[in-house]
Amino acid sequence: MSAIRSIEELEISGRRVFIRVDFNVPLDGTRVTDDTRVRAALPTIKHAIERGARVVLASHLGRPKGEKKPEFSLEPAAAALASLLPDGEVVLADDCIGDGARKVVNDLRDGQVAVLENLRFHAGERANDEAFAQELARLGDVYVNDAFGTAHRAHASVSALPGLIAEHGAGLLMQRELTALGKLKDGAPKPFLAVLGGAKVSDKIGVIEALLSKIDALLIGGAMANTFLAAKGLSLGRSLVEEDKLPVARSILAAAEAKNVQVLLPVDVAVGDGLDATAAVHVAPDSVGDSQMVLDVGPQTVKAFRDKLIRAQSIFWNGPMGLFENPAFAAGTLGVAEAIAASTGFSVVGGGDSVAAIMQAGLGDKFGHVSTGGGASLEYMEGKKLPGVEALS
Repeated sequence: MSAIRSIEELEISGRRVFIRVDFNVPLDGTRVTDDTRVRAALPTIKHAIERGARVVLASHLGRPKGEKKPEFSLEPAAAALASLLPDGEVVLADDCIGDGARKVVNDLRDGQVAVLENLRFHAGERANDEAFAQELARLGDVYVNDAFGTAHRAHASVSALPGLIAEHGAGLLMQRELTALGKLKDGAPKPFLAVLGGAKVSDKIGVIEALLSKIDALLIGGAMANTFLAAKGLSLGRSLVEEDKLPVARSILAAAEAKNVQVLLPVDVAVGDGLDATAAVHVAPDSVGDSQMVLDVGPQTVKAFRDKLIRAQSIFWNGPMGLFENPAFAAGTLGVAEAIAASTGFSVVGGGDSVAAIMQAGLGDKFGHVSTGGGASLEYMEGKKLPGVEALS
């Protein structure tokens, strides 16, 4: 952060401040079902309003693939934002570039807010197209990136645009993300534990390899644990297993042993006969039936994980422990969330599913930091340079 200016250091009063936010929110038709990302951007937006900036917000939503599709409009997100602002006033432009967008922005008065329409309605956004970025640059005098969740994407509004606006910096959310993750990435207090879940080992190989030189223990759940259990010779019925990643799993286990990093795998699992099963049966990992699927970690695993987590000084968690969106298989994820919340160490949780789980459990304020960027937080912890961060330096 030392090479990046904060919005607090930028001269924004009376100026058009183009803020890249992450309003990629889940929708049920035209209704936002989870406004976490909108609320996360509020401190930066309110700061800009209070300083008399003319606030221009830009985001993507979904995957419209370069076409204008009504179901991916940012109108619901703009409405959600309006409901959270004191005056409830937000103007929505019908596009993110062109005459209409310029008129909306130029008509703004100090302290007013406009939301541009979905950036991904234009193919130039994902292509990091210079010409598209130049059109966006016509809408701002100052650029601020507050969308950590997209910082790992070399997209036009994230990567190319900052270089076209002389005054640029990080929003308050971006600052918090980099500060919190930086605490774990560089010299985290010991014991340092990583809890990784989710579906695939392939999504986590890089971060596991990077973490092995920093952590004291690796706790693995979710469907990715199946691949590690299978790598140890267990038969897991119809469970999701990445057969082509079994050698990788064995290599990770060997590397962890060589570095004296303890790896905790499930000692019991919750199985069902399919993803829509309505009841969980707990069995040992070596007792999974041919027709069964492992869909969560079991209560003994949660206890074993808790015993380690409660004594940790630093914790990084990414990925659910099972199919937590099915209530029958949510106990493992919620149990681990409660264990981390009970720890007195500094904890960071990243990833949409993990965040959804702790919000569902009402534990959001019990973590040191709740990251808005799953992929970005993984790549940052892996040591990769994030285009959205590099562009601000």
